[in-house]
Amino acid sequence: MDRLSGKVCLVTGAARGIGLAVATRFVAEGAQVMIADIDAREGNAAAEKLGENAAFDQLTELWGTPDIVVNNAGVAVVADVEALTPEQWNTTLDVNLTGVMTGTQQAIARMKSAGGGSIVNIASIEGIIGEQIVPAYNASKAGVRLYSKSAAIHCARSGYNIRVNCVCPGFVETAMVADGLAALGAEGAQQFQSGLTQRVPMGRLGTAVEIANAVLFVASDEASFITGSDLVVDGGHTAA
Repeated sequence: MDRLSGKVCLVTGAARGIGLAVATRFVAEGAQVMIADIDAREGNAAAEKLGENAAFDQLTELWGTPDIVVNNAGVAVVADVEALTPEQWNTTLDVNLTGVMTGTQQAIARMKSAGGGSIVNIASIEGIIGEQIVPAYNASKAGVRLYSKSAAIHCARSGYNIRVNCVCPGFVETAMVADGLAALGAEGAQQFQSGLTQRVPMGRLGTAVEIANAVLFVASDEASFITGSDLVVDGGHTAA
């Protein structure tokens, strides 16, 4: 269990859910892991940026340049295109997209002069397909995917030896999904979840550990020729 032995890692949004599962998996594989989290419900983009910078500075001071950065922090608001407010839109994009932009920039700035590294940005199948009740989340995750491809090309052509990839989870048994279902009310949540499991060929939601396993692979040296890619982990949802 030493696939990340000696690696220094930062995982954002790691207090729960996928982020916590990733951090736990990385530690089990021998990595030194710093977890970062912020109360994203406040939706303060400036605080998000400061949180990213402070985390990178503290990590560098303690352990040196990060080898792996996982930009996982994210929020979702349930509001269709007619009900969505400008504040909800801005908060979602600030955290989900601007947060990834900042984290990726900070990682590149440190990694490029230290021999390279691996950046994994957590996108979503919601950035590939549309979902009526979360248009802001859809837009933010689609942005993460294309921003990551742009960053990957830049790093490769600049000779930085930095890989940038996305992992795109389908619906996963996490607190974020539970919160989203709760916002639909008891009847609405039951109907949505029933319909969801019918849409997923494997007939169930994923687990945080299953996503963490995919992140581990993409982050590790085993994926040394993979950059600018999306690894979809969704039980066949987008294939159906």
